[in-house]
Amino acid sequence: MTTKPLNLAFIGGGMNSAVGYVHFSAAQLDNRFKVVAGAFSRDQDTNTATAQQWDIAPERTYSDWRTLIEQEKDQVDAVVVLTPTPHHLDVLTALLNKNIPIICEKSLVCGTAETQALANVYDPTKHFLAVTYNYSGYAMVRELKHLITQGKLGQVQKIHLEMPQEGFKRPPDIAGKPAKPQAWRLQDYQVPTICLDLGVHLHHLSSYLLELEPTETCAQFANHSDYPGLVDDVQMLLKYPNGIQGSMWMSKTAIGHRNGLQIRVYGTAGSATWVQLNPDELQLQFSDGRREILDRAGQCQYAHQFRYNRMKPGHPTGFVEAFANLYTDIHQGLTAYQAGIAPKNEYVFGFAQAQAGLALFEAAVTSNEQHRWCQVSS
Repeated sequence: MTTKPLNLAFIGGGMNSAVGYVHFSAAQLDNRFKVVAGAFSRDQDTNTATAQQWDIAPERTYSDWRTLIEQEKDQVDAVVVLTPTPHHLDVLTALLNKNIPIICEKSLVCGTAETQALANVYDPTKHFLAVTYNYSGYAMVRELKHLITQGKLGQVQKIHLEMPQEGFKRPPDIAGKPAKPQAWRLQDYQVPTICLDLGVHLHHLSSYLLELEPTETCAQFANHSDYPGLVDDVQMLLKYPNGIQGSMWMSKTAIGHRNGLQIRVYGTAGSATWVQLNPDELQLQFSDGRREILDRAGQCQYAHQFRYNRMKPGHPTGFVEAFANLYTDIHQGLTAYQAGIAPKNEYVFGFAQAQAGLALFEAAVTSNEQHRWCQVSS
């Protein structure tokens, strides 16, 4: 496959965006993509300032995303959708109707009613649609997947995922300015926004590691912030096929956690723990009492690859680099798509993954309301 950089246009993702600059940096880190056009913000000052900062030509900077689609549909290889999630459906529908390849920030949409609407225009045999779940881009998460697949932990019995954050109790300072929650994140939709924001990552990681979808859930929602009526803490018990049990905890009100993402997997022969704030290490424990800490300098069977070692071990990889790994995979899938080959990349996920995650969290909504275990619709 060629490694020629492909051209991207952004819809959303301006300087006031939570993730725009991350996408801009990660897409270009390994020279896989180049951002050449954009409608970055509805605020014209922000739109213009973003284009100037990123060296986007004025004639390719658009005040309206619909105009961008019309003008750039034959000039770019894909459009990256970075608007707030409640605005995704209209943008995605317009792009799919023009057969333009899409890279979309999670969550794809706000619930299964919107995935059903999207299914009316999305054709998996014709369209390219990738959703960015970047945490599986970390090298040691991919190493963990390899160990599970190879049976190093035995038969998996339990998986526990958590993602506590403190943003609704203690908003972070970014570049010396308080980063208060964006307005769209302060209301809930068919699925609570915390599930769209954090939960879809946990669902993706469990699906990615186990290659299974949960079949039942028992959930409890809570509000611990000063934003009344908003779900800001979610605890879920899960049942998977093959007798596997699990749990998810996500919170926006866990003081002391900037991003407490953690994965724990337990099998018949051993267990593994990965913590996002210590991303280069994978802790392993085995049934014979052995304990190991595996990093990129250890006996990795997967994370030792050159693509995961931009700098030698001892110089930790991070969030943007994990995102760049995902963009490299998307580049591979997109170049295959352009060559008329069905994209097959184990790290690129799209419509089906998004649909399954939203179905899980809608079952969680019902479970919380009815105080019982609920089946997850397939």
